[in-house]
Amino acid sequence: MAIGALGRRAALATGICGMIGGTAARAQGTTPRRSAAEATRDANFGTLGMISGGVDGTYIRIATDLAAVLDDGDYLRILPVVGKGSLQNISDLLYVRGIDIAIVQSDVMAAATRDRLFPGVGQLVQYVAKLYDEEFHVLARRDIEQVEDLAGQPVNVDLRGSGTAMTASLVFGSLGVAVEAVHAPQDLALERLRRGEIAALVYVAGKPTRLFGGVRADEGLHLLSLPLAPQLLQTYLPASIEHADYPNLVAEDRPVQTVAVGAVLAVYAWKPGTERHGKLLRFLERFNQKFPELLQPPRHPKWREVTLSAQVPGWTRFKP
Repeated sequence: MAIGALGRRAALATGICGMIGGTAARAQGTTPRRSAAEATRDANFGTLGMISGGVDGTYIRIATDLAAVLDDGDYLRILPVVGKGSLQNISDLLYVRGIDIAIVQSDVMAAATRDRLFPGVGQLVQYVAKLYDEEFHVLARRDIEQVEDLAGQPVNVDLRGSGTAMTASLVFGSLGVAVEAVHAPQDLALERLRRGEIAALVYVAGKPTRLFGGVRADEGLHLLSLPLAPQLLQTYLPASIEHADYPNLVAEDRPVQTVAVGAVLAVYAWKPGTERHGKLLRFLERFNQKFPELLQPPRHPKWREVTLSAQVPGWTRFKP
């Protein structure tokens, strides 16, 4: 009985202390401790997952720019996620929990539809904006003077299922150049290229890409120009890479001619009235409000190429 009485007294004292503590917290203007359920609800209220690209590419920098500029406490928070390429990003947007936004290449929709990779992808995945153009980089050994010299040679085209691998297949196919495709991560491929183990690597990314930032002029590497054949220009836009983009890889008076593919800010088309649809509406609200800030340093210079009204052929625009 004595132990029971002591237990009840201890519980009563604990309760009184708790009430006093709560009263003191309110008096001091602090917030009482939330339950785990409340904390989970609040943390997820405005959180959106954005699948982007590899650590050396432009996509991850665009995603982190969006997180830095658009984040607004619990109202909206963007979580950038490192991705594995455009095809995989579409798959992640469709099937991975917590992923609501993706940055992908514009030609991925045509490839996914042509190969029937994802049923209903044309309606389930829609676009918010065309972002910018990504240049087709071919970094090669010095003895490779033109793209035709790559026929039968080992050329790294990034991981299987990546946007670079997809575009490389289309570009080399259009030019009639049959390369020996190698599928290694780009940072590893660059080291293999330096050692002469492969003839070139292909990288589709917005210039200037960080991957090439550490390449020295004395390493014997250079960027190849592409012949702008009519069949190539049916799908891609002509583009150039200048000395200012890569001073160690491009001569000052000899820009590299290549092609470019558009990058797209895509979303999963959640039904109106759902919680996830509401999050996308908050994202769109902040994106439109804060867009001018994305055009200013230190944000990526590619933002200055974005026209929010631009259309993306073959895609459906997210209605809101």
